[in-house]
Amino acid sequence: LSILLSLLVPAHTTRSPDCGGILTPSGLRYLAEVSKPHAESVLRRDLMDPSAPAPSPTSPSSRNQIISVKVDKFSLTLIPDTGMRLSIEVDLGITSAPSATKKMRLSILADLHVDMNPEGNLELVTSDCKPTLEEVQSTEQTDRSAPHKSSGSDVDKQINVEKICLEVSKLLLLPNERLMSLAAPFPITPNCQVQYLPLAAPMYSEQGIIISLQTTFQVAGAVIPLPVSPVPFSMPEPARSSPSHLILAFSEHFYTSLFSALEESGALNVSLLSSLTTATLAERITQQMGSLFQEDLPVVLQAVSRSSPHVVLEEDKATVQLFLTAQIGVGPSLSQSFLSVNVDVTARLHLSVADTRMIISVAAVEDIELSLATSDVGPILAALLEELFLPTIREEVPAQINKVLRQGVFLPHIASFTYTNVNITIHKDYVLIPCNLQLEARTG
Repeated sequence: LSILLSLLVPAHTTRSPDCGGILTPSGLRYLAEVSKPHAESVLRRDLMDPSAPAPSPTSPSSRNQIISVKVDKFSLTLIPDTGMRLSIEVDLGITSAPSATKKMRLSILADLHVDMNPEGNLELVTSDCKPTLEEVQSTEQTDRSAPHKSSGSDVDKQINVEKICLEVSKLLLLPNERLMSLAAPFPITPNCQVQYLPLAAPMYSEQGIIISLQTTFQVAGAVIPLPVSPVPFSMPEPARSSPSHLILAFSEHFYTSLFSALEESGALNVSLLSSLTTATLAERITQQMGSLFQEDLPVVLQAVSRSSPHVVLEEDKATVQLFLTAQIGVGPSLSQSFLSVNVDVTARLHLSVADTRMIISVAAVEDIELSLATSDVGPILAALLEELFLPTIREEVPAQINKVLRQGVFLPHIASFTYTNVNITIHKDYVLIPCNLQLEARTG
């Protein structure tokens, strides 16, 4: 996406985005739609004050009482280069005596934008707010209800429009607590976390609200250094408007950093189940096996990373390159090792989204190269190494990595919203995830 070009221009060499998102005009319309009942509830609570005395026929000066609040219109529109405009129309039913009721219309126009505060969190700010209160003529007098300006009555004083304007952002179902939840740390494995940090206040274009993010990974509570410096990635021109609520984008650097964090945390170190025994190896390798082990023992393989993994993104294809060393020996914790083999694996990755998590799995091994690193049992030909150990490595390495990744990796998201209608496309250097927002049903 062309607008993500600006998202991905680094402000500093050490602070460069590796992912980001665009909240589209469709997404803003959806946020307005789900905010409408919330706004009505908040206004009803603020305007229909239960502590106000009920009007009495013997007390003509009793204050007006609002008996109904209905939000008729609630919309959020994009103002390119500036922010958003919130437009609200509220129908009020007001009584000053048991038999006297009238209708008023409260209209609010507010300009909003998202700023970054000194703590580095995004927060919603109101830059302008214009409220008007009008009386709606009775339908008995006119065929069509027509509003006219109220005449500074007690109703105007009772409805504290200034207070409503001060707290107008709270009428959205997106208070600042939700924006702060965007930058919360999320677990990947028990000792590995991911965090998406906003780099700046969002930008506003015709195509949506653009947020640039830098990913940090923590292992045992400490932020790990990036394996390579992030490189801004270029995006193609999108369609004029997207039907999706949100478009997420992740660079190749993001995925390489993810696998490097897993490697740093030890999650890619795996014990491989083998059907081999010392006796079967003695038949194929040398007589030294027989002299090393008098009894027949099960052979254990333990693979550890010897170099950082690397993810490559091409059109419609994602692969991970793993650089492992497999120690081969016997004993419950490989107490006696007699071989070590360098294992280079290139595996195809499958990406999907469930709820707010990206599910990454090794779908197929495309290439494996084995080479002898050290041997206590003499030289072994590469062909024999492959015959003995390739089937186990080909089957077990993907299976165990998938076990590590099965919980998925949290995507950037805000509390109470999940993702639906997800469509993942893999391009050269980046992954694009257009999706829709869905407000989760409240429980309890």
